[in-house]
Amino acid sequence: MKNTCDQHHVKHYAADRAFNIKSFGDKKASNTTLMNIISTIVHRYDIILIQEHVNKGSPFHPPFRYGHIVSEPLGRSSYKERYLFLYRENTVSVVKSYTYDDGCEPCGTDTFIREPFVNFALIPQHTSPSSAVKEVDALYDVVADVRNRWNTNDIVLLGDFNAGCNYVTGSEWQQIRLFTDKSFHWLIPNDADTTVSHTNCPYDRYKQTHTSIGVSDHFPVEVKLIG
Repeated sequence: MKNTCDQHHVKHYAADRAFNIKSFGDKKASNTTLMNIISTIVHRYDIILIQEHVNKGSPFHPPFRYGHIVSEPLGRSSYKERYLFLYRENTVSVVKSYTYDDGCEPCGTDTFIREPFVNFALIPQHTSPSSAVKEVDALYDVVADVRNRWNTNDIVLLGDFNAGCNYVTGSEWQQIRLFTDKSFHWLIPNDADTTVSHTNCPYDRYKQTHTSIGVSDHFPVEVKLIG
C-alpha cells in the first residue's frame, strides 16, 4: 500500500493539527451535535489532518470555508480509510501530493496497511497496531523518497502511529530508524497521553526533521508551524 504526501506553501505561520476521528463516516457526519463539535475544533487551525475518514469527499459543507484534499481508499481488507487534509485557502496552498508506493498490495508484500499520503512536506500515517514497529521504521524510507522527489528537508510526519504502550515496547525502539537517527526530533514525548480512554499512551505523534468518546477515542494533537 502507499503513503500519501502533500507539499504546501504557508504564509507566515500556521496552526497544524492531526486528529484521528474514530470511524468518521456517514453516521457521524449526519449527527449535528458531533459535527458542530468537530467543526469547532477544525476552525481553530489552518491545516488539519483527519484520520479514519471512510467517505469519498469532505463531510463538511458550505458555509464551511476550507479547501481539502483526500487520498484514495487505503487498506488491505474491505475496510478502507482515507487521509483528509483541510486547509485555509488564504493561508495555505497545496503545491502537489502523492501516495507513497510501498510494494504489491495483492501480493501481501507491502509494508503499510494504510500508506502515508505525501505534503512542505506533511506525511500523514495511521499505522496498524500489530505492525507498528515495522511501519514506523518504514517511514524513514518515506522521508528519503520525499527528499528525493521534492528536494526538501522541511518534513513533518504526523498521525496515529500507535507508537507506545504494548505496540512499541522499550527494546523495540532500537529497531526504529526515526528514533535511532538523532537528526529526527519527536515533538510528542513518550510519557504523553493522546487517548481519551483510561490508558496512558502516546499513540498520536509529530515527528520533524531539522471532548468526548462520541467524537473520537483520540485527543487532537497540534503544533504551530512558522515560516
